[in-house]
Amino acid sequence: MRAKITYAVTAAVLVVYFVLAGGRGVVLIRHGTPLTVAFGVAVLVIPLIGVWFLWKNTQFVRRANRLAAELEAEGGLPVDELVRTAGGRIDRDSADAVFARRKAETEDSPDDWRCWFRLAVAYHDARDTPRARRAMQRAIALHGGRPAAG
Repeated sequence: MRAKITYAVTAAVLVVYFVLAGGRGVVLIRHGTPLTVAFGVAVLVIPLIGVWFLWKNTQFVRRANRLAAELEAEGGLPVDELVRTAGGRIDRDSADAVFARRKAETEDSPDDWRCWFRLAVAYHDARDTPRARRAMQRAIALHGGRPAAG
């Protein structure tokens, strides 16, 4: 729940920023000189890219959460079996062992979105966020019946 609240607050702050920056861009464009119009357009591009990025990330999170809910209903969510340090951090050897099992499971069933979901969790636990995201994107694509890239 804490992650959802943090995401919502961050998204709201970004939207406010996009509105403020977009307003400044419009003011610059209305000023009418070639230089201010050029700056105004440049200022408008940043919020447009930001809105697109925020939208794509929100879609990704919602789809991943739907998969998690479906997997939980099936009783297939990965069990947290990781060893933690006294400070609560995940032990690297423990994460590597779980990752090896998840990777083998995925190699045995490469078309099963459930395996890819669990592999994404293992990547995340091993602090490999880019690969975790790609594995989750593959799980989402397989769940939706779309061909999954490489």
